[in-house]
Amino acid sequence: MNGAARRRLTTLALADDETVVRQAIRCYLEQHRDFRIVGESADGLGVASLVRKVRPDVLIMAVALPGMFGLEVARMVRDESPNTRVIMLTRYVNEWYVTESLRNGASGYVLKQATAHHLVRAIRTVSRGRRFLSPPLSNTLVDRWLRAERTGPDPYDRLTTRERQVLHLVAAGESARQIAGRLEISVRTAEAHRANAMQKLGIEHQAGLIRYALGRSILPPAEAISPQIRPIPG
Repeated sequence: MNGAARRRLTTLALADDETVVRQAIRCYLEQHRDFRIVGESADGLGVASLVRKVRPDVLIMAVALPGMFGLEVARMVRDESPNTRVIMLTRYVNEWYVTESLRNGASGYVLKQATAHHLVRAIRTVSRGRRFLSPPLSNTLVDRWLRAERTGPDPYDRLTTRERQVLHLVAAGESARQIAGRLEISVRTAEAHRANAMQKLGIEHQAGLIRYALGRSILPPAEAISPQIRPIPG
């Protein structure tokens, strides 16, 4: 019996806002008999409900998703479907993105600049309960990043899940009425969540919210971060 025949079936879900990317990934992965695609989503808010419905073994997800940024989605998946392994598939590579992905529950971090073979290796690695990092990242470097202490408590951690959802949508430019429709809540409730989030974060106006969202990477930068990897000092 060959190696492919011995591998158990791994169910996969895909989350990327670019349809052509999802289709390309699906076509490639479906060539492997031990993989089965069981769901797709183009929107961050839809990923959690998708995962609850299909319970995939592995979720392959972009960082920059509309509706809710991928790092927060990873946290939600970790809490709601702990048996689902998350692989972040992204063009962003720097210390903050990598460490926050792992701290929020991701098991793999694969660059879109990498070869398709790396994605297959990532799926099989995280399915066995191990961590996978796409080159030029390494376990030694990322472990050093993870051990580095944060400068202090993050006010963002005080936000409820709903407040985070509203914050992401406000930062993306959606009105309270649009947010209410997407989250199936009242406009007044959406406004209350927005006010509570801004108060906890010490933000007083919309411009400050956008600056915070960019600085906290709730909104992705316009361009991919340079893939230069610099070890932390010490």
